[in-house]
Amino acid sequence: MRPRRVLLRTPPLCLALLPVVSISARAQTERHTISGDRVAIYNLAGKLRVEGVNGSDVIVEVTRGGRDAEQLRVEKGVIGWRQTLRVVYPGNRVVYPELGRWDHTTISVASDGTWGDGERGARDRDRDRDRVEIHGSGSGLEAYADLRVLVPRGQRIVVHHAVGDARIANVDGDLSVDVASANVASEHTRGNLSLDTGSGSVTVTDAQGDVTLDTGSGGVTITGVKGGTLSVDAGSGTIRATDVDVSDLKADVGSGGVRLSRIRAPRVDVDAGSGGTELELLGTVEQLKVDAGSGGVTVRLPANTGAEIDVESGSGGIETDFAVELRRFERQHMIGKIGNGRGRIRIESGSGHIRLLKG
Repeated sequence: MRPRRVLLRTPPLCLALLPVVSISARAQTERHTISGDRVAIYNLAGKLRVEGVNGSDVIVEVTRGGRDAEQLRVEKGVIGWRQTLRVVYPGNRVVYPELGRWDHTTISVASDGTWGDGERGARDRDRDRDRVEIHGSGSGLEAYADLRVLVPRGQRIVVHHAVGDARIANVDGDLSVDVASANVASEHTRGNLSLDTGSGSVTVTDAQGDVTLDTGSGGVTITGVKGGTLSVDAGSGTIRATDVDVSDLKADVGSGGVRLSRIRAPRVDVDAGSGGTELELLGTVEQLKVDAGSGGVTVRLPANTGAEIDVESGSGGIETDFAVELRRFERQHMIGKIGNGRGRIRIESGSGHIRLLKG
């Protein structure tokens, strides 16, 4: 008996491919070139990547996504004294699912898609602006634009980015990234670097040049900075830094504490509202000021440090490894000199033990 042949019918291949073609079309990447030595870029939602590149022009690769991606407009042109690229979102409610179901951010955005800078006069900033809400879920314009910004050497560029994580790598130029709510990470940069996020962590690795970091809420982690100044401001969240070699270092935290190790900076200013403060300084101290609202303070200095010292604790003891030539000593206040007395050290804690130790 011959075996029976069975014919298996399959759906037409074209029907199976239709969804793939649709998704691919929406994810298509546009490439824009921006000339000029001063550039500003604006985008409300999506991932941000900023990278160094050879060449003379800034290149911006835009990849749209979301159900309503086709409604986004990419506009270019001069505004103020900068060449700009702006991703314009119609309406005043944007949905970006990667933000998280319950998270949202509100920004005042002009009709041309700009926000967050002071290049225009106060009248221009106040008029012709709408409050745009960005949510992780719900109704609204479901759209975003992932940006890859390629920056040539020596460029001066500002990026205004609302939500979506931001990554920076191998940029050799003056870069400022202003973020509403996102984590920001930077590595291997040369030139002035400014990172500002309203809410989110900031991480910097291997930066050469003046560095300014600001976060309203989130920790700051720094590894390897060399340049003129390092300025860090955190509303809440611990500031951690190691392997820093600068002329001036300033760290200001509302709550969370400060941990600075292997620091070479002749001038250091630390202000900690609450949380412990730990400093390890390796080089000559010209001026050191530590003001801690609440929390202990431990400062480690080279054994040959010379400075006039003024150390005061509101509640808590004072401990030192250094031989101090005393001018005034009370239970919680010590004024005197260590070594040759050339530098200036002022440490004050509202509550907490103060330790001045040989590193």
